Amino acid sequence: MPSSAPPPPAALQLAPPTSSVPVKTPVASVPATGPAPESAPADRRRWFALAIVMTAAFMDLVDVTIVNIAIPSITRETGASVSAIQWITAGYALAFAAGLITGGRLGDIYGRKRLFLIGIGGFTLASALCGFAPNPEILVAARILQGATAALMVPQVLSIVHATFPAHERGKVFGLFGAVVGLGAVSGPLLGALLTEWDLFGLGWRPIFLINLPVGIAGLILGAKFISESKAPKAVRLDLPGVALITLAMLMLIYPLTRGHELGWPLWGHLSMVGSLFVFGALVILQRQKALTDGSPLIELSLFRVKSFAAGIAVQLTFGVGLGIFFLVWTLYMQMGLGWSVLRAGVTGIPFSVAVSVAAGISVQKLVPRFGRKVLQAGALLMIAGLLIYLWESEQYGMGISSWQMAVPLLVMGAGMGLIVAPLTDTVLSEVPREHAGSASGLINTVQQMGTALGLGLVSVVFFGAIGDRLAPEAVGPAFVDAFQEALWWVAGVLSVIFLVMFALPARPRAHAESGPH
Repeated sequence: MPSSAPPPPAALQLAPPTSSVPVKTPVASVPATGPAPESAPADRRRWFALAIVMTAAFMDLVDVTIVNIAIPSITRETGASVSAIQWITAGYALAFAAGLITGGRLGDIYGRKRLFLIGIGGFTLASALCGFAPNPEILVAARILQGATAALMVPQVLSIVHATFPAHERGKVFGLFGAVVGLGAVSGPLLGALLTEWDLFGLGWRPIFLINLPVGIAGLILGAKFISESKAPKAVRLDLPGVALITLAMLMLIYPLTRGHELGWPLWGHLSMVGSLFVFGALVILQRQKALTDGSPLIELSLFRVKSFAAGIAVQLTFGVGLGIFFLVWTLYMQMGLGWSVLRAGVTGIPFSVAVSVAAGISVQKLVPRFGRKVLQAGALLMIAGLLIYLWESEQYGMGISSWQMAVPLLVMGAGMGLIVAPLTDTVLSEVPREHAGSASGLINTVQQMGTALGLGLVSVVFFGAIGDRLAPEAVGPAFVDAFQEALWWVAGVLSVIFLVMFALPARPRAHAESGPH
């Protein structure tokens, strides 16, 4: 897991349950129409194609994990407001969540290679716009464009692998992908810290985005040459009204949360948040109608009749909320509260990343097959314990806390997260009928990203709401420390809810190998 960013929207669960490679909460899935036929002939160019899609996945993952570590630098150089800080991260997650399922279906209809190339080209252009953004408003708009184009690019990755590689080679491919994902998640924050600290060509934080340009251009050129085109075996339809409703509902909920503190919580904000519930209700009605009329709803509502899946969706949503809060607040606490350099903040997170990696490998290999959902619940309890240790240390040492003192709670929290993130998706999907595996996986991914966006929006309430306005310079540090401690209590509460909801997960999930990796 990145040391200072929310769970990356572009991370991919690409290793099967027996892999020792740490994987994050997934966002790319096999489209609802299922993988390519098992008898697909091996393409001689398949390894070049694999390298290209792996590079794109790595670029996207690193870009997501890089951003939070540079947020304080962006704030200082651009004068970004509190809401702009949140939208630089939440805007990406929201756009990604809204477009994820549609991106997969567009690939099924118009060709996965075509959509991948459009996605990587758009992502590269959006990265350039981010890197050269003259003000926070342009940066937020460019980040939303990045999320939207990533939603076109990322869902094609697994589809291209399934269409390109014969079944007997996929185990090796998923292992390679898992290694790339793990490397990207660990290296992203440190790379972001180094690029920001080095101030290349006097550009400050901008190289964290501009580094994508040569990679994206190379991926675009080579992808056009080496990736083979593929489409879904049977036609599927888009649900654009569903996408519009879910996007509107999330905007009506998240926008007032991010702006409320700055604007003094106006009446329209409360009305908007209440109204979002009615829009979500309209979405449910629409999905029921589409299921009856053309069989192509954005959300397969019948999945919620599976108790373990419904519980898993609740876990994914609340987990995203908790982590969305923690990672942004943690970065602001270290750099703007304690006054640490971006490099020191990045290095401080290394114990967390290492603990996630080690625990994830152990959980999928050794623990979950033997203890089932108790492993995930133990992970939630460990994360709560780590938060409580962090709270005690923050209160005990105040502004004088050191990176070494933070290592203990970060190791405990990282171990807890590793026990959850690697096996969670297969646990949630274990009782889902095979024919709905693609739909269910896509929905899990979307909900997790929505949770992250919601958590980032809630930072305005649980963190900035605890910081007074117009503080004297000497009061800024202590105020950030106090707000950080309050935010940790919120995250601990969210994890307590997750622990309880996990009782509805299967005690010993069945292997879900027949549906392929998700």
